[in-house]
Amino acid sequence: MGPRELWNVVKPYLAMVFLQFGYAGMFVISVASLKQGMSHYVLVVYRNIVAAVVIAPFALWFERKMRPKMTLSVFLKIVALGLLEPVLDQNFYYMGTKDTSASFSSALYNILPAVTFVNAILVRMEKIDIKKRSSQVKIIGTLVTVAGALLMILYKGPVVEFIWNKGRSHHNSDASSQDNSHWLVGIFMLLFSCFCWSAFFLLQSHTLKSYPAELSLTTLICVMGTAESGAVALVMERSVKPWLLGFDMRLFTAVYSGVMCSGVAYYVQAVVMKERGPVFVTAFNPLCMIIVTVLGSIILAEEITLGRMIGAAIIVVGLYCLIWGKSKDHQIQQLENREKTKALELPTSANGAAKSNTVDYATVVEIPSTKK
Repeated sequence: MGPRELWNVVKPYLAMVFLQFGYAGMFVISVASLKQGMSHYVLVVYRNIVAAVVIAPFALWFERKMRPKMTLSVFLKIVALGLLEPVLDQNFYYMGTKDTSASFSSALYNILPAVTFVNAILVRMEKIDIKKRSSQVKIIGTLVTVAGALLMILYKGPVVEFIWNKGRSHHNSDASSQDNSHWLVGIFMLLFSCFCWSAFFLLQSHTLKSYPAELSLTTLICVMGTAESGAVALVMERSVKPWLLGFDMRLFTAVYSGVMCSGVAYYVQAVVMKERGPVFVTAFNPLCMIIVTVLGSIILAEEITLGRMIGAAIIVVGLYCLIWGKSKDHQIQQLENREKTKALELPTSANGAAKSNTVDYATVVEIPSTKK
């Protein structure tokens, strides 16, 4: 395997690892801003405005000659995409995180690949052959992931202390600072947010087939998300005060979330999704959970319980079973594509050989010099 082939294999993995670091920063700083009193409705609007402003110039320049024609079907899909992720997913995520914690929400979001896998089966974007080992492993991984998520929800256990937070006072945002009813409401909000994000991935993958311009699609989603979330924010926040931002953490959160987690993330996910599918894109969340757990414990002084750690470990095992099954499916698909390509090339090469023989035979014949 040469350097170019190796880079093509490694590139999707590096892109998704890069995104998980970006998402981890968003998990932490968004919680810090919400605790300072920032409205999540306003944050969603500013986040999508920033993303649209940043991505639009690149879309106008790089895709000016390859942008497909806008149709009514594509427009309706973009409207649905703007509703699923910028409006529903982001708002319910921020509300759920506010009632729980950054580390808990990032850990619970690890069920996203399993939810995406089940939804992909329901809409027939993912094929299951129970006789194949890869399909069996994917099903087992999905069940293990759900079991780990249930353990995290139902069992807390004692607080686990690390070197950096030993003997330090914590913010128990799961139980002590909020009652159990708020905590359960936060969990349901996070689960609904996860379902909306999963539906967004599937619809984005389907839309890319009829509108294969990643930058333009990202810009249009952010513009539509700004319009739809702006309408919601104007209804929910009728005073001017929540809309005012200074040079503080709230402004930084809006800019960082817009550039990294809306603009760059939508584009990178679209590029990787065209090659590997939506389940592969969502299968890297455990890395984000580890980063957020460490940063949340250091920066936000959040508690980490034993139940959360055990549940997260079980989720990681299930997810990597799912990744293994997807990698096997990808290898099988590549082999099938190569065989189809060879089968199509054989008649062409035979015809080419026949033509070359005919030409060679014609060139050998010489006209005698005596004849004119």
